[in-house]
Amino acid sequence: MKVERARVFFEGRVQGVGFRYTCRNLAMGFSMTGYVRNLSDGRVELMAEGERSEIEDFLDAIDKSHLKSFLRKQHIEWKAATGEWKDFHIED
Repeated sequence: MKVERARVFFEGRVQGVGFRYTCRNLAMGFSMTGYVRNLSDGRVELMAEGERSEIEDFLDAIDKSHLKSFLRKQHIEWKAATGEWKDFHIED
């Protein structure tokens, strides 16, 4: 099992609509760790570590949720995992 890290930036109307809470709740159904947080420029950043297919399924679940209507753009960067998180949480 190769563990990877995805850093995802979401743009659109992604703050003030429950985006982080929905992401956290969806993440509970997947084997991965990381966080989601608001950025000062209006975007949301999501960091996830796990098997690539698991993270891709999680991102697909976000895309298929009610959040889709708020998304304008998303950018994904793949890197090596560091294993620094124990769970998936909302970070302030």
